[in-house]
Amino acid sequence: MESRPEVIIGIDLGTTNSEVAVYAEHTVTVIEGEDGKLLPSYVGLDDNGRLLVGAPALNQYVLHPDRTIKSIKRLMGQAEQVKLGEKSYSPQEISAMMLRRLRQIAETHLGHSIDKAVITVPAFFSDHQRQATREAGKIAGLEVVRIINEPTAATLVYESSHDGSKKVLVYDLGGGTFDVSLVEIQDDVVEVLASHGNNQLGGDDFDGLIENYVVEKLREDGLVDIALQARARIRRAAENAKKHLSSQPFVLIEEEYLLDQDGVPYHLRVELARADYEEMIEPLVDETLDAAHLVLKNSGITATEVEEILLVGGSTHTPLVQRKLEENFGMAPRFEMDPDLCVAAGAALQAAMIGGSDIRAVLIDVTPYTFGISAIGEVDGILSYDKFVPIIRKNTPIPVTRGEVFYTVIDDQEVVEVKVFQGECEDARDNVEVGRFVVEGLGKYPASNEILAQFALDADGILQVSATEKATGLAKSITIHNALTEGSEQSLAKARDNIRQLFGDDSNALERESRTPSTAEQVPVRSEGADNLFVEAGVLMEKGRNLLDTVGDDDKEDIIELLSAMNNAIAGHDIEDLGKHMDELSEIIFYLDS
Repeated sequence: MESRPEVIIGIDLGTTNSEVAVYAEHTVTVIEGEDGKLLPSYVGLDDNGRLLVGAPALNQYVLHPDRTIKSIKRLMGQAEQVKLGEKSYSPQEISAMMLRRLRQIAETHLGHSIDKAVITVPAFFSDHQRQATREAGKIAGLEVVRIINEPTAATLVYESSHDGSKKVLVYDLGGGTFDVSLVEIQDDVVEVLASHGNNQLGGDDFDGLIENYVVEKLREDGLVDIALQARARIRRAAENAKKHLSSQPFVLIEEEYLLDQDGVPYHLRVELARADYEEMIEPLVDETLDAAHLVLKNSGITATEVEEILLVGGSTHTPLVQRKLEENFGMAPRFEMDPDLCVAAGAALQAAMIGGSDIRAVLIDVTPYTFGISAIGEVDGILSYDKFVPIIRKNTPIPVTRGEVFYTVIDDQEVVEVKVFQGECEDARDNVEVGRFVVEGLGKYPASNEILAQFALDADGILQVSATEKATGLAKSITIHNALTEGSEQSLAKARDNIRQLFGDDSNALERESRTPSTAEQVPVRSEGADNLFVEAGVLMEKGRNLLDTVGDDDKEDIIELLSAMNNAIAGHDIEDLGKHMDELSEIIFYLDS
């Protein structure tokens, strides 16, 4: 009789948050406790001296920072003691309190006791710091069967089905620490080749910059002496603002009755734009990129030899981080795994291997396409009305909500048209249009009136898009069904058009016969058959536009007339008229190409 694999949990003991995960039935599960999947790495005492771990300790930190401990990971391996109530504790003991809570969460989920764990540590942790982590596990009643590097754990879960050799850069920007590692994968062996980090740099520093921004606003209002508890509330609000700005272009930072100003309650209300926030944190992000290049230099390889960049740590949700990495390394980083959870998931995979489980690839729902809208901007260095602006990027885990801000281009602009595209091309016309709508009745404002675009994509492939005038709240939206599958048929339509070019008119005629509109398709609505035809028309029109600078005046006039007629047919959803003009334009293009 075959023995069942031993259950060993995986733990990411983080500076800001900690998680516990388990591998069972070919699936990694990051276990959800009362606080959710992320256990805040806070320990405290309540008014009665009872121990608080996780969210309760975090919540009281706002009011009682004097009896709450956070970021203990930064002290691991040091002889320094921290005071909690009337007693002093080592960093190992405080960490053990969190590990014990994670163990309890796992035992509740699994329904039986747990006594073994794999725990992750930063790659730059010294032997002394690693030993302190083992001691913390032992104090919590856990046998730490292995300590593994956080980049190794992340690579395991990203590359669980990888065969062959590959070099990847693991960029880990957490709440309190940063490290970047060059990792080599050789089949099922993962090796950290080089690592560099800063255990005093992370999302906490981003929070601090927002906090300083808010405090400066308070001083402008005449508030100079800010009480400790008010400062703690500002820091908590700053952290929430940072998270909000990862997906939205603006955030309103509000705290009711934050302070007393000359006997009158002072209510905090400060708006922060993502652009201003990114300007604050850019020097810190640049510092992390310097560390990444140093790792490559120390390893003797160039950026072009890095095959993938993996994102780890909650602070990598920040769009500026992803954008800067892409600019520096010429490739978009991978983020289909939740960067907050992937280290714990990798620890669980390692634990399952040690326990004798048969490991399968880790599967996760992601969007296979990028979704965005068209706007005025540069395409290949030329100003265009068809610049594609991604809002939800390919391989983003779903469900997901993202927002971006756009601006009107003329004074008193009353109308904006929102065209929604699916694809990866910089020119929106080369992507697939999946919907459009118009927002009318905008306020009388100068150019650069802010329009907020919001995309929400769920696991069923339903995409909801809204556009809101920030100044007035005027909004309009559209719901696009089957957003994750519609593009496949439309891509086939583009492919068919390319094949027609190779075979010439005869094949074109046969193809035209094969797509003769049915009675249902002749109704002036956007049916699936009509969408395919519109896409093919778009491709054909682009070829016509590309010929305008190279043909004679007569041919140029004919092409312009046909392009105008096709635009009118598309606007009126007149499929029969569109098909006729497509045939005429195809004949002209075929003649000119010949």
